[in-house]
Amino acid sequence: MFTLLLVGLTVMLVFIGLMREASERDLGLRQVFQIMPFVVPSLLPFTIPATVLLAVTVVYGRIASDNEITAAKSAGVHPLRLLAPAFLLGGTLTIVSFGMTDRAIPWAITNIEVVVTQAMEDIFLRVLDKQHYYGSPNDGYSILVDDVRGKTLILPSFTYRNRNHQQVTAKAEQAQVQFDVEERKVKLYLKNAVISAPGRDTGGWVNEYILDFDLKAELGEKKARHLTIEDIREQLVRLSDDRENIRIQRDQEIAMLLMVGDFDQLSSKQTKRFNRASRFNKSSSDRMHTEIHTRYAMAGSCLFFTLLGGPFAVIQARRQFVTSFIMCFLPILLIYYPVTFLMVNLGKSGTLDPMWAMWVPNAIIGVAACFVLRRVIRH
Repeated sequence: MFTLLLVGLTVMLVFIGLMREASERDLGLRQVFQIMPFVVPSLLPFTIPATVLLAVTVVYGRIASDNEITAAKSAGVHPLRLLAPAFLLGGTLTIVSFGMTDRAIPWAITNIEVVVTQAMEDIFLRVLDKQHYYGSPNDGYSILVDDVRGKTLILPSFTYRNRNHQQVTAKAEQAQVQFDVEERKVKLYLKNAVISAPGRDTGGWVNEYILDFDLKAELGEKKARHLTIEDIREQLVRLSDDRENIRIQRDQEIAMLLMVGDFDQLSSKQTKRFNRASRFNKSSSDRMHTEIHTRYAMAGSCLFFTLLGGPFAVIQARRQFVTSFIMCFLPILLIYYPVTFLMVNLGKSGTLDPMWAMWVPNAIIGVAACFVLRRVIRH
């Protein structure tokens, strides 16, 4: 029952996910079919909890409506023995769901980005091959080529703005194009190039020169939910080191200002910049800590849903499983998920410690499950 429901719900959501990815990233039909295998694992951690709840209410509702629970109890079989398979399934799916959230989603997102990047590269080279020109006025760069051979640009001329907002021109005999997903950049390897900028000229040819342009605007920033917990912990260590460096630099600057008696500069832009950097660092750290504990808590919801859904279906004893499911899922929808979103926001803002805050929704389900299970055992 669980497998049937999971396949049906996942297939339905896959088409929704594909439509969203295709519209957001402007993908063609070929790219849509390429990312389809990667959309499925990214959806499973969200479909599994609701599906296992529906499966448990279906099975135990039908068993109870046929008086099988009553017959088993009259024969001396404890209700927990009858509910044990559901609890075992919930515990197993908790481990599976966590593994998929921690490993499958980052793997799927990385492969989707590879497909999207490949599509961008194909479009980029196709436009250059047909029009011999590619430009982005918003990003401030343009490319003129004489010819395109595979990924090699013949006699390219690049115009772009550097960090000082100066217009720079680079001309070369040829250039190799590489779309780097890891660094989220487009790299252009120029051979026999000359670089010129206002008031500056190289004065000669450069054998090799590398230009790179960010793809973050096209691919979007890599979010914490796209990383494994191992990667998140590594970033937390870096953030901690950066925060310590910011604190040391700020203290050194304040000490120097106090030594020279320049009290007016204590509230200068430089000091405020350190404070802003420290707040941003702490905010990033809070978001990553929250992401880690959200994964544990959301995976644990599979077990807590079965602890509530199985006994509740036994009490209801309805063949109309949709009624039992709605009566059980509606309070979860109105209480569990809003409280979860609230705890996530409070954890990301640093108001609450996510280590315990993210388990509050599961604790609510657990308390309700204890009351329902007690009624099943007694009556």
